[in-house]
Amino acid sequence: MSDQSAPGAASSSAPMVRMAGVNKNFGDLHVLKDIDLEVARGEVVVVLGPSGSGKSTLCRAINRLEPIDGGTVEIDGTPLPEEGKDLAKLRADVGMVFQQFNLFAHLTILDNVVLAPTRVRGVSKAEAQERAHALLDRVGIAEQAQKYPAQLSGGQQQRVAIARALAMEPKVMLFDEPTSALDPEMVGEVIEVMAGLAKDGMTMVVVTHEMGFARRAAHRVVFMADGEIVEDTTPDSFFSRPATERARDFLGKILTH
Repeated sequence: MSDQSAPGAASSSAPMVRMAGVNKNFGDLHVLKDIDLEVARGEVVVVLGPSGSGKSTLCRAINRLEPIDGGTVEIDGTPLPEEGKDLAKLRADVGMVFQQFNLFAHLTILDNVVLAPTRVRGVSKAEAQERAHALLDRVGIAEQAQKYPAQLSGGQQQRVAIARALAMEPKVMLFDEPTSALDPEMVGEVIEVMAGLAKDGMTMVVVTHEMGFARRAAHRVVFMADGEIVEDTTPDSFFSRPATERARDFLGKILTH
């Protein structure tokens, strides 16, 4: 496991992500039940589970895009406040890639990547553009810099979204089913970029149905059902020797389709 500390890390001994006793309700529906989860720096954790198990809510709770009803969330040893400038500052350290690409349609690909570092981090436009070009090259679409989102395929747009998140130099990257809106032939190109990030030591929490990525890139697999973490183990152990009937049932349905 990689142990690459992010610049300005609060404490190299603190987990990069820590959730303790996290609860979340949507009305009468208890969607996160006393979630305890730690992700070490440089670790890749893939979250699996059936639809409605709480996976996406867990992912979105890590940077408080989804407010929680109880418990604590820490990023690099610092608790996330509920709101305000301090939350915005800490949230800037957490990159997020969604199912939908959420690119600004009226901006070029380059400007989509440049916007947040200049507005939020105060990076000069020249420096932000230089970094953006490097990131677009890293995700394999450097030649698309002057195009607009509508001119790109879904897979290309999602790679722009990854570059945009990386432009903020985040300490951790969250991926909420990043390939679920893509045509099957485009999934591989996005998975390749994510696997490259994992190899380079980026701390990642990935909600996905891509079992190949979980086997290949994850250090740990977290399996959720009914708002609870049911298993937390290595990919090999999870796929070869699932410990619970819920996990066996899930894998039986997923791996036979």
